Amino acid sequence: MTVEVLLPKIGFSMQEGQVAEWLVSDGGTVTEGEPLFSLEADKSTNEVEAPASGTLRIVASVGETYEVGTVLGYID
Repeated sequence: MTVEVLLPKIGFSMQEGQVAEWLVSDGGTVTEGEPLFSLEADKSTNEVEAPASGTLRIVASVGETYEVGTVLGYID
């Protein structure tokens, strides 16, 4: 089953965030709960954990700003 990797809402007023760095490369294997990417939002940087285990397929670019809820990648 494919799981969407979404840009999470971190903080009450957060509307958008920027992917600072993918910590797993495209096509890499991830384990649920491991750090997946760094997110810059509201003058802070947070690591976001993988929502599932499997193979990561990245669709969002580093350095780009996305709205909360945007699909950044998929885990198959």
